[in-house]
Amino acid sequence: MLKLASYNLHKCRGMTGPHAPLRNLAVIRALDPDIIALQEVDFRYGVRPEALPRKLIQAETGLLPARINGTTESSLGWHGQTILMRPHLAEIATLRRLPLPGLEPRGAIALRLPGLTVIGMHLGLARSSRRQQLTRITAQAARIADDRIVMMGDFNEWRDDRGLESLAGFRMIAPGPSYPAPLPQLRLDRMAMSTNLDLVETGVFSGAGARDASDHLPIWARINLP
Repeated sequence: MLKLASYNLHKCRGMTGPHAPLRNLAVIRALDPDIIALQEVDFRYGVRPEALPRKLIQAETGLLPARINGTTESSLGWHGQTILMRPHLAEIATLRRLPLPGLEPRGAIALRLPGLTVIGMHLGLARSSRRQQLTRITAQAARIADDRIVMMGDFNEWRDDRGLESLAGFRMIAPGPSYPAPLPQLRLDRMAMSTNLDLVETGVFSGAGARDASDHLPIWARINLP
């Protein structure tokens, strides 16, 4: 059984600041995932320095960040995204960057494990861009992945009936409202997984000070792998 999660860190500033990454790390530690896709792990401007300090991650959570080639030395992720995982998974994982179209610079990251591909994403603010991005992601997934795929992240889509057409062949999972964290109203954080995966349970995590640590709450799912 694997516990998967997705969490938009909002650059570790909570709703309004200050920068306090230990709050986010405490949330991740309490959530206790095997694999977690993170968004907004770097600051936006200049050399995009890491907002989530790399040196604290393993000590605080027991997880390791994916090795992402092609980013600056000061950045933790690519387009602000990374994936953390347990050390035994990091030993056998490979990661691929997926450039995405749209009005603003975006990209997804694909973590490949034996029997499972996990794709982390942070989609654009415009629905037209999100449609293009999901079309590109599903096409790339069909090319590089096996038949067990989980896509997860901040979809930036609050509707269930629009913008997700490219995912018609997947099981859509939106465990509940995750934004804004203090009083969640919108289901922006989602997962899409292959229908041949055994989904055990899902949820939105609000413990360990999560309502103060970011503007999003993390979502999670447990799956059984053959």
